[in-house]
Amino acid sequence: MMYAFDGSTIDGSAYTDVVDLAGRAPSWLDSVVSAWSTYGLGLFAVLMVLAWWRARRKGSGAALVALAVPLVVVLAYAVNSGLKLLVREDRPCQSLHVTTLEACPAPGDWSFPSNHTAIAAAAAVALFFVSRRIGYVALVAAAAMAASRVWVGAHYPHDVAVGFIVGALVAAVTMIPLGRRPDRLALRLEATRLRPLLSSSIPRREPDLERVSTPR
Repeated sequence: MMYAFDGSTIDGSAYTDVVDLAGRAPSWLDSVVSAWSTYGLGLFAVLMVLAWWRARRKGSGAALVALAVPLVVVLAYAVNSGLKLLVREDRPCQSLHVTTLEACPAPGDWSFPSNHTAIAAAAAVALFFVSRRIGYVALVAAAAMAASRVWVGAHYPHDVAVGFIVGALVAAVTMIPLGRRPDRLALRLEATRLRPLLSSSIPRREPDLERVSTPR
């Protein structure tokens, strides 16, 4: 039998308070929160594309930093998933046997930390290094994602809190060194097939002087 940690001893009462509140909330509100909890990560993908598109106008260095954002998100997901396997905390719906908006996952689908929150937080922090305006939007969205995961009953509050910290730390540790000198690496990559991803300008084709006929 696989050992699993029971996280209800940490903040189980706070979790049940939120789940009870969700059960008494209007159905339209629960539908909106559930939809955001399930599909909201798509917004971060849109923000990443928007940030990259705008960064290309600033230069290849800025575009390179923008291209690193999805890679940082993947790294944060990997780190967070590793913590899940290490801690192996049962989902709150399994430990507390409460009725939740989201269907209770099968045993072995660990709860701590929240992958959704880690991904959202990593995207938000990484986007700050590309555009502060987009970063602020992503930060609000990440907080909303964290709250929604508790509202639908998928995670304890401490799951989303630690998931947020993990995602933010991975993004900061990765993006800070890259943000210092991105131009040097970008110049090297401009000589490869990645050039269209790094610059919005199309290089002008030099005329073939041998084929240009002189006027008579």
